[in-house]
This record gives sequence, structure tokens and C-alpha cells, in this order.
Amino acid sequence: MTSITIYTLNGRIQGFQASGHAGAKKIRGYDLVCCAVSALTQTGVNALETVAGVLPLVQVEDGFLRCILPEGLHETEMAHAQIVLETVITGLKNIEEIYPKLVRIRKEEWRQADA
Repeated sequence: MTSITIYTLNGRIQGFQASGHAGAKKIRGYDLVCCAVSALTQTGVNALETVAGVLPLVQVEDGFLRCILPEGLHETEMAHAQIVLETVITGLKNIEEIYPKLVRIRKEEWRQADA
């Protein structure tokens, strides 16, 4: 099971965390659902940097990725970051709809202490 937490703060997405492995049917040794989640989350991190011009706080380990927006973003940076994050979350929700036993998404209010 892959657990995804979407962190929100004041109605905006502050970041996300994905942990665990989906455990789907493997094709040539790869868990396709886990690969899909990884591709979306890693693309989100990269797009925040290259498209939105925002350098997120990122923690990566085996089966774990956390991406949090830094404090003090200008309104334009925040707007661009929200578009990127909404796009990533849309893709993750689509995967959850198709594989509800393998991917779970929940929302949680961000607390700075979580960093």
C-alpha cells in the first residue's frame, strides 16, 4: 500500500508525502502502480523547480518522498506552485480511483513542526 498525504495550509497545498510500496502485479520485476506514483511525485518536485521556479524542501528515501514548499513565497511563485501541485494531485487521485486497495490519499493540515 502506498500512503499519500496532501498537506494544506490556509486553503493552499503546502506539499505532499508518499510512502510505502503499492504491491501491485509486477511486470518484469517492476511494480507499475508504485512506478506511476513515483513518476508523478518526482515530476512534481522537478516541475516546482523548473516550471514554478520554487525550490521545495525534499526528503527522499527508499519508498518515501516528502516535498514541502518553502516559507515566504511571493504570490506569483505560490500561484505557479499551486498549479504544479494540483496537477500532481489530480494524477495521484486518478491512480487511487483505479487502484483503491493499493493507493490511499488523505489530506492533513500542515504544521511547521512536521518539517
